[in-house]
Amino acid sequence: MRYVSHLACPTCGATYPADRPMNLCPVDDRPVQVVLDLDRLQAERGPDRFWSPDRPNLWRFGGLLPLDWDDPSDRASIVTLGEGHTPCLPYDHPLARSLGCRLEIKDEGRPHSGGYGANPTLSFKDRGMAMTVAMARALGLTRLAVPTQGNAGDALAQYAVAAGIEVVVVMSPDTDRPVMGNVAALAKLYPQNVSLELVSGTIVDCAQRIREHYLPQGYFNVATFQEPGWRTEGKKTLGLEMAEPSGDRLTSRTWSLPDVIIYPTGGGTGVVGMAKAFDELEALGLVGPDRPKMVCVQSTATDPIVRAFQTGDLDITPLPPGRTIATGLNVARNVGHINVLKIVRESGGTALAISDEVIRATIRDEWQARRFGWSPEGAATLAALPMLADMGMVRAGDRVVLVNTASPEKYLPTIRELFDDPLSG
Repeated sequence: MRYVSHLACPTCGATYPADRPMNLCPVDDRPVQVVLDLDRLQAERGPDRFWSPDRPNLWRFGGLLPLDWDDPSDRASIVTLGEGHTPCLPYDHPLARSLGCRLEIKDEGRPHSGGYGANPTLSFKDRGMAMTVAMARALGLTRLAVPTQGNAGDALAQYAVAAGIEVVVVMSPDTDRPVMGNVAALAKLYPQNVSLELVSGTIVDCAQRIREHYLPQGYFNVATFQEPGWRTEGKKTLGLEMAEPSGDRLTSRTWSLPDVIIYPTGGGTGVVGMAKAFDELEALGLVGPDRPKMVCVQSTATDPIVRAFQTGDLDITPLPPGRTIATGLNVARNVGHINVLKIVRESGGTALAISDEVIRATIRDEWQARRFGWSPEGAATLAALPMLADMGMVRAGDRVVLVNTASPEKYLPTIRELFDDPLSG
């Protein structure tokens, strides 16, 4: 952990040793984050020599991550399956053309040619779990447990097998069948590494099962925001990739942030991670103080952040979750939502809820018009674009990035009828 200084709670300010395997801050029961020694990083490597653009995975950001690939002792803990370094694809949409904005899709769900990486389980959850397993190995932890809506459990199981550690994945029997099948297959093939338990309800019920049954057995909880910032560090590479030099900016090594980021938000780790990435880039002198407007998109079935944003509350008020095809958005409460709300407000962004009916129509219409396969969560971000245009949140000349979090194939058969031919485009 070459450039890690310590752990800190951004809510109360308490600090802890860098190598402490902890969950929530004991002072206020809020998430902690990894704090890097950016002064030392800059002194030793210059403003951006932590960055290795020829490395085709998220470890390209070297010393700006808790484990630095360029440090042999750090690299010994890393197990990489090609995660990260996904493209921001230009997306030709009529509304974007009429607005005069530059619309891009951060496509996390499928491999792309051109020297990019590829998330092994076809989901952005691979970023957080690659970092989590690497950090667990660095600190000598060998038993991890995660409650999940689906994709995070799939990712953790894959990396557990690759790393040779033991994990328990607790998910609902309503989880999308391809995702559940992936985890079940790994549990069958590698029972020494992966265990799967199904618990009725949502991720909240699965989390309770973890707390009551598995933590007393010595498992370490790596639920969203419950681990010491590891999943946040993995997800922050989304923001670093949006900002890193590319195209005309590559020769001059000029870093640049989007104007608007539209992000499908369940727990919200990515929101916190990207905001942290942008703050660290500013501290290194690579970007200025302006931040992208952060737009959190949720489902109308389960919308705690949207409700809190609209009422001006600092934290969410949980209600029972609903049902949605965008299973990754079905998070009724999370201890980190307070930090997500703060980031959204400080960025000048907003929070919007999208119905399943609109999500389905978006998936179907975009496949028919452009042969682009959207996950339900990703489709919700595109569905929010007309609302944002009406609000004046998106303007001419803006660079707008939507995050397509996973392959639609992971949600079959739930959305199969929305495609008029196989997902081969």
